[in-house]
Amino acid sequence: MDFSAAWHDFIERSLHWSEQKQQPLLTERDKQLPSPCELNQVGDDQVEWKPVVQQERLDFSAVEQALELTLHQDIKHFYGLYFGGGLAASHPDGKLLLLMPWHVADCDRLKENIIGHILMKRRLKQRETVFIAVTDDEQTVISVLNATGEVFAERVGKEVERKLAANLAEFLQQLEPASTEGI
Repeated sequence: MDFSAAWHDFIERSLHWSEQKQQPLLTERDKQLPSPCELNQVGDDQVEWKPVVQQERLDFSAVEQALELTLHQDIKHFYGLYFGGGLAASHPDGKLLLLMPWHVADCDRLKENIIGHILMKRRLKQRETVFIAVTDDEQTVISVLNATGEVFAERVGKEVERKLAANLAEFLQQLEPASTEGI
């Protein structure tokens, strides 16, 4: 299964899980800039949401130019297909939250964070990675090794060691939809 098919499949499985468990996808409401993902406001601070395909795919050319590198295609597709509030999942190693841009303005923040992360990896003389998820362990993120597309559990500030999957499609197939509790 290619990455796009695996990503669409995981999103569909997450929506089905949410419906079956009667646990809507919720995230913190951005009072300044609404997202195309928003369905219903829940209280003052949260919104129910659903992933929405980006009309214009997120463009990483400025990031690539600034860093003088080409981002792995899976990374660009991961962040460039959908807007969303982040999808919770369980993995054999624990719970995680797949990161997603919330709206167009959020894409700029995401790009800045990717640049900052790669610059940190370079300063530490470590292989370049791009984060795709946070975990229930605040010192560990899930990252894609830019040179190969392999997926690793990465301790913040450390060289990647623990490979989880050969590629992002394989990693997504290892996941089961879950609640955001505990993440």
